[in-house]
This record gives sequence, structure tokens and C-alpha cells, in this order.
Amino acid sequence: MIVEAAPLPGLKIITPEPHCDERGSFARIYCPLELAKLGLEFSLCQINLSTNVRAGTVRGMHFQQAPKAEAKIVQCLAGEIFDVAVDLRPQSPTFCRWYGLRLNARGRKMFFIPEGFAHGFQTMTDDADVLYFMGAPFDPQFQAGVRWNDPSIDVQWPLRVTAISQRDLDYALIEAVKGKP
Repeated sequence: MIVEAAPLPGLKIITPEPHCDERGSFARIYCPLELAKLGLEFSLCQINLSTNVRAGTVRGMHFQQAPKAEAKIVQCLAGEIFDVAVDLRPQSPTFCRWYGLRLNARGRKMFFIPEGFAHGFQTMTDDADVLYFMGAPFDPQFQAGVRWNDPSIDVQWPLRVTAISQRDLDYALIEAVKGKP
């Protein structure tokens, strides 16, 4: 595995290194010992799969509040997504800044999002499947989010939004959640 720093502190891009032969390829996508050697501490406790029918679907921007904050590793298994993380750490020099990258099934890259970030994505293709490796179990009492189109964050979504949940539409602007992650 190759681990690279993303532009915001704490975010990482993980690229599995496949072993290829005439049959195809094999790649390790999660090994805590290997990740630790590369400077990334992450304990897996839950795996989630998001299936998405339509291009333009937005899911996010989600996080869990302390003391149940969660880190995650995100991988696109089918189709393509624009994956986004927003820094919600109040003392961070990049507070309220976002970073996005495209993940797709062919590229194999994964996105590590540490505690203190909100996360969301937009599907770039129909039939996009997204796998989440979670560092903490989901706890509905601590679920939270910020509005996907908050003007003070100003995520530049690549496509027109074709589907979004009512819950995601109802999230507050960043001013209402400052200091909660």
C-alpha cells in the first residue's frame, strides 16, 4: 500500500499495490500492521456498503459527534464518485475547508478521513457502489451533519444534484455545528 498526504492535515489517499498475473490481480486493501508502518493508525470495527442508482446523487455531509467520533476509509467499488471531506476541527488551521477527489472502481484509490471531518460524496455515474471501513460503530445518538451546500464551505459539486435525502437537506449550516465534532 502507498499512503499519501492530501491537502488538508489528517486526510490520506491510500493506493493498494496490486500483484498482477495472467489471471488478473490481487491487492490487500486493509492491513492494520502495514498501515501503522506507513504512519496511519486505524482500527476497523464496521464495514458499510452504499449503493446508488443515479448519477448526481449526493450523500452527506455526515459525521458523528464526540465521544463517538469516527474515522473512515472510503473506496468506490463500482462506478465513480466525487468524495469530499470538510475539516470541522475548531482549532485546525484548515477549519471549514474541504477537499474532494474522484474515486472509481478502476483506480482502486481509497480515501482516509480522520475523526473531526464531515464526509459526503456525489455519484458521477449511475450504479455507483461505495464501501466504508469504519473506525467506530454507528451510534444514532451522535449522528450529525452539515448542509451539503453550505455557502461558507462552498463545496464545488461537479454535477447537478439529482437525488438527496430529506435528512441531508435539513442539516444546519456550519455556524450551528461549530465545535461539535
